[in-house]
Amino acid sequence: MAYWRGRRKLSQQVLADRLGKSKSWVDKVERGVRSLDKVSTLQDIAAVLRIDTAVLLGRDAKPVGMTERIEGVERIRAALSTYEIAFERPTDHGVLPVDRLVPQAAHVWTTYQHARYPQVVDLVPGLLADAQRTHARDPGAGRAPLVEAYRVTGSVLVKLGAPDAAWLAVDRAMLAATGDRILVAATAVQLGQVLRASGRARVAKSVMLAAAYRIAPPAMGSGDPAELSLCGTLLVQAALAAARDGNDRAAVDLVDEAGEMAARVGDGHDHYRTGFGPTAVELARIAIAVERGDAEEAVARHERVTVRDGWRWLSAEHRAAYLVDVARAYLHADDPVGAGRVLVEADRIAPAEIRQRPAGRDMLAQIVRESAAPTTLTHLAATLGVG
Repeated sequence: MAYWRGRRKLSQQVLADRLGKSKSWVDKVERGVRSLDKVSTLQDIAAVLRIDTAVLLGRDAKPVGMTERIEGVERIRAALSTYEIAFERPTDHGVLPVDRLVPQAAHVWTTYQHARYPQVVDLVPGLLADAQRTHARDPGAGRAPLVEAYRVTGSVLVKLGAPDAAWLAVDRAMLAATGDRILVAATAVQLGQVLRASGRARVAKSVMLAAAYRIAPPAMGSGDPAELSLCGTLLVQAALAAARDGNDRAAVDLVDEAGEMAARVGDGHDHYRTGFGPTAVELARIAIAVERGDAEEAVARHERVTVRDGWRWLSAEHRAAYLVDVARAYLHADDPVGAGRVLVEADRIAPAEIRQRPAGRDMLAQIVRESAAPTTLTHLAATLGVG
């Protein structure tokens, strides 16, 4: 700040007058005795000094996130819009064998679960092209990796705030999966996410229940852990949809049913990329409490669940996405300091949840409006151009 004040040939007193502050305040900021902990103050100083806020923070880069996200979504849309398989017979040249395609799809899923969304965006177009060509050459063996390619595409598009494009990917996954109850159930997980993100909570609940009960074990106490994970995850999706629709009783009943299955699966598993287990169900209970406005219950449960071993075993994407949601509970409980602490932790676990995901950026903007927001978040908000 002192450097740019000098460049603009302003005295400390003139800068203070233009900011409505005291000369002593300016002097303390320039000497590092006082920190700048409000986005609005940073923006006021930048306006007076006629510089970008990011420059004031010592960063030469322009605010990032939004442009990258839009460009990434468009690249994936373009990949989904190719119909080369329909219009020409693929040759053997450039067609990956299934034993190479399967680990490629698994790598993209793992990258997604580490919340490295920019890298996923870079990988998805190639994965889609390879999966489509392999499936065209070998429909039987290529079916499962094609479904997985569309599933991970739908997941990342929901994260990037593009539910319409995600719906296209998931619809194609469902078409490819039709006839295989496991693949249909796995794809239905992403379908539930897309429907909720599109504001179709009631439809999401109905579809998720149909999918869950289609794969449910024939008797209580039975069932393969992998299939129980799919069924339980679909019940969780239905519960979240019911909560979004205002049906609190149904939400509680459904998450309780999922909890019974989770007890038989246990924590530390990731069948079909679900991360399903008792801890995942508890996070869903907390999300439902947030949705119905019971902030005190949500905060109390949150502070107990994060000390479990199962919490550490969940993917970075799962934990950080949950933390963005639970930050809202702290705000509703009039605890902006707690909300800021939770969001700082989310940024530590998976920075892309805050920097690329619209929901994360929105929560960041809400928190930095509070006078008690952590300085690290105010600086981050200024860099990203939110607040």
